[in-house]
Amino acid sequence: MIVLLEKKRRYDLDWLRVITIIAVYLHHVGMPFNGDHFHIMNAQSSKILDDVMVFFEQFRLPLLFLISGTGTMYAFSKRTWFQFVKERSRRLLIPLCFGIIFIVPPQTFFEHTDKYSSYLDIYKNAAFEVNHLWFIENLFIMSLFSIPIILFLKSMKSVRLKNTIESISNKKYGVLLGLIPLGIITILLKKIDPSDSKDITNLSSTFYYGYFFIAGMLFASSKHLWNHLKFHRKFNFRCCSISVMLFYGYYFIPNNLIAPYFSIDVRWSIWYAVCALVSWTLITSILGYAQIWLNKESLILRRANEAIYPFYILHQTIIVVFGYYIIQYNWNIGSKIILLIFTSFPIIILVYRYLIYPYNIPRILFGMKKKEV
Repeated sequence: MIVLLEKKRRYDLDWLRVITIIAVYLHHVGMPFNGDHFHIMNAQSSKILDDVMVFFEQFRLPLLFLISGTGTMYAFSKRTWFQFVKERSRRLLIPLCFGIIFIVPPQTFFEHTDKYSSYLDIYKNAAFEVNHLWFIENLFIMSLFSIPIILFLKSMKSVRLKNTIESISNKKYGVLLGLIPLGIITILLKKIDPSDSKDITNLSSTFYYGYFFIAGMLFASSKHLWNHLKFHRKFNFRCCSISVMLFYGYYFIPNNLIAPYFSIDVRWSIWYAVCALVSWTLITSILGYAQIWLNKESLILRRANEAIYPFYILHQTIIVVFGYYIIQYNWNIGSKIILLIFTSFPIIILVYRYLIYPYNIPRILFGMKKKEV
């Protein structure tokens, strides 16, 4: 029978959370230069940068949702459902509302400088947007909707399901079977809502990330699953390596070679299946190796883990503000990216260290606990 994971700090997950959000930061630093749509865009773009970023898009946010699902399960284990809703509201809803009103508007202004004559026009027109805070919005709603699932997993009614999952995961390839429903969900829902919108009403996006969120809850309910990922990490890495080759093989194959044989609908379905494959195999591989390499406490981790949430809330606004001026320079893309990193990163840290960290009101607004006296 599956048993609950022992209630001790998972430093590997803390490290992965910090690393993943830093990866999100670097991704957004590259967005003005990869030719995709972003709030500010450089005149020239890099196809090589876009080719690299498309791979990292497959696992950054899914991994973050999986870790969040695990954290949600742990958070609920210490509280009643009412206390849980209160805690989620304080940690997610307050920063979300504050961010929409005060953090995101500069992004809107610099994206539409031709539209607004004054920054205050955003407030006059109530032109508020969620932008990168969609992750917090989705996480809050998923947390609330997950309450019945958590209560089920904590009850005796879930014993049969847990035993079935454990029986499947006893096999070397057991956890990898999780990509089958992921692929099916992705392909079917993309036919209904093919857009890349991260809005909670976008079924394809919400169910895709929701799958990883629920997977994190299931992992948090089972010590056996974590041990499986650790024990079979080399096998999962081999599967991941094959998946990466399939991913880039299909990504780079000339469209005119396969167009005569497959309709555009089939070609997109294959792409979604390949993306699901690389996402699941890469994440299961990372979770296995993280238990070996990252499950260690340190002062750096303790401070980074506390700072990473405000860092996430702040990062895109500061990138957009500094990036708006940097893309005006007549420099090459590499120089602009380096300058954007060396200006935005220190400013984020300084704002956190001197305007957020020392004071209780900013700490609450950015989802942190009150400072201990």
